[in-house]
Amino acid sequence: MNEVMELSGASGVAVRSAWEKAKDDNPGVRARDAAALLGVSEASLVASLVGHGAIRLDGDFARLLERMPEAGKVMVLTRNESCVHEKVGEYGNVDIPPGGGVVLNHDVDLRVFMGHWRHGYALEEPMKDGALRRSLQFFDGEGVAVHKIYARDATDIAAWSAILDAFRAVDQSDVFKPLAYPAKAAERADSEIDIAGLRANWEALQDVHEFFGMLRDFGVGRHQAFRLVGAPYAEPVQTDSARRALETAAERAAPIMVFVGNRGCIQIHTGPVEKIKAMGPWLNVLDPGFNLHLREDHIESAWVVRKPTRDGTITSLELFDADSVNFAMFFGERKAGQHEREDWREIVGTLEAA
Repeated sequence: MNEVMELSGASGVAVRSAWEKAKDDNPGVRARDAAALLGVSEASLVASLVGHGAIRLDGDFARLLERMPEAGKVMVLTRNESCVHEKVGEYGNVDIPPGGGVVLNHDVDLRVFMGHWRHGYALEEPMKDGALRRSLQFFDGEGVAVHKIYARDATDIAAWSAILDAFRAVDQSDVFKPLAYPAKAAERADSEIDIAGLRANWEALQDVHEFFGMLRDFGVGRHQAFRLVGAPYAEPVQTDSARRALETAAERAAPIMVFVGNRGCIQIHTGPVEKIKAMGPWLNVLDPGFNLHLREDHIESAWVVRKPTRDGTITSLELFDADSVNFAMFFGERKAGQHEREDWREIVGTLEAA
């Protein structure tokens, strides 16, 4: 605990030294886990490398994303406390008006909320095999990663470097200064929710994108809404349902959609999944262009959710942790205007009730 207190507000040199010691004591430890061990944010660790393989970025990060198609093929990574989502592809169809927007290039499919993209860094990390791992890493005000971009063998490094030059910050400080977010508001009591009105509005939905607005209008949490509305719109299933759904989708070659997000970014995989492998607490998809790493031991509850739309009912499998945070969602592959795939409905139909 004393080391944690000393690192709070410490110099970049002190943080970098503590990180090196943590890596020596815990071989292979990832930056996010090392940050937790040291009691600092991941951004603090990355900032400590400024001048030692990292540069601080500045400016309008939405405009930086608009430049990313120039770099060609990359790997993009978005994660939260319970799930890591990795895709290989190219940026394209970038449309980010003030506040937030989208990247819609199939393999790189993002919903971005730019108000949370507060800090950016470019890293060059030497690997044991002599290669150089290049990445762009973006963090929210607290120093939690919202999105990362990794160069691949096929990346245009000249274009990558030109982007870094355009967004290199004047201030190259190696200290990260966090901005605390306000405490999350307590969920309203069930007795304060207009359950009949909520259910009537749910039944009248015309588009899945209306759902968040409905929750906001009724002042109800997502998990809370599922509990209160219940069947047939929201039904709890066994906590191993993600594994069962992924394995069945792989067996049947049924294309699906996998959503993983945080405050600043939602990343989406659309297509088949093939190699499903459990390793310890991690449930993994290990496919050439898509990797998913999901902590099964974080699944406190899983729900099958049905939303009426003008295109018919749309069904999702949604996972929640012990704090009722929704950390992953699964759908059948679908485009706007299309009906839901029958193979996905069949997969969901095999899941066992909780």
